Amino acid sequence: MFGLDPIVGVFVIVVLAIIVLSVFLSFFPIMLWISALASGVRIGIITLVAMRLRRVVPSRIVNPLIKATKAGLGLNINQLESHFLAGGNVDRVVNALIAAQRANIPLLFERAAAIDLAGRDVLQAVQMSVNPRVIETPVVAAVAKDGIEVKVKARVTVRANIDRLVGGAGEETIIARVGEGIVSTVGSSASHKAVLENPDLISRTVLDKGLDAGTAFEILSIDIADVDVGKNIGAHLQTEQAEADKKIAQAKAEERRAMAVAQEQENKAKVVEMEARVVESESQVPLAMAEALRSGKLGVMDYMNLKNIEADTKMRSTIGNAEGDTDHRDGRS
Repeated sequence: MFGLDPIVGVFVIVVLAIIVLSVFLSFFPIMLWISALASGVRIGIITLVAMRLRRVVPSRIVNPLIKATKAGLGLNINQLESHFLAGGNVDRVVNALIAAQRANIPLLFERAAAIDLAGRDVLQAVQMSVNPRVIETPVVAAVAKDGIEVKVKARVTVRANIDRLVGGAGEETIIARVGEGIVSTVGSSASHKAVLENPDLISRTVLDKGLDAGTAFEILSIDIADVDVGKNIGAHLQTEQAEADKKIAQAKAEERRAMAVAQEQENKAKVVEMEARVVESESQVPLAMAEALRSGKLGVMDYMNLKNIEADTKMRSTIGNAEGDTDHRDGRS
């Protein structure tokens, strides 16, 4: 049992040595330092340790610096480390500088770092400068002067403008401006047939407007991909206007009818009111006659003569109504 103690001691020493070596290599990246020296990048081991203390991953600085040195860019470690601490992508910036150098595009490190910190992909911008990109617009509907709708789809070939990437507008602005140019060009055409016959008129007119001003791109060409005829907007608007006028006329007629009905009801109410006044006035006649008899202004014989006249008048009216009914029946038979 005591014979195992030396083996355990050796094992413990080996484990401690591995731990110490791991801690040492984590602070002293010897292999990375050797790779840098072998690549011609002179950097001190203390500088790599200082990066660790500044919470900078040395490999993210040294490896791009090796590529830059091999490409002859002439960058130093302070430039790359400051860009890394600012939140930039060092590897992408170095790749963009190498691509720009190979394509003979003038691009300084400060400009590339500013583009990267602005949130744009500087490597993609350099690639777009070499290989232009085609942006396809959505279908733009415009109406010519004859009222016919024309639907146009265009393809815009753009190249990145390195000098305007910082602060320049993006693809959405290009698409919006091209759509606006298509609408104005079609709208100024006398007929939709002219647009269908010469679709290149749209591309020439829109291209001459200088739509790439203030953007991060340079428009190389605008090609009309598709032109279709849509609805007859003019006729549709006239139909809707006629329908609206019809509804307005119907509403006014209904208003006049309602006023006529109200006037009729008002007249009937006036007639009933006047009949009530007549009945009220007639009710005063017997009272006046009674007062005349009491005061002696009307004699008994006068009253009897008045009654005889009323009876005679009533009899004549009855006989007249009976004769009228007989004549009516004879004529109907």
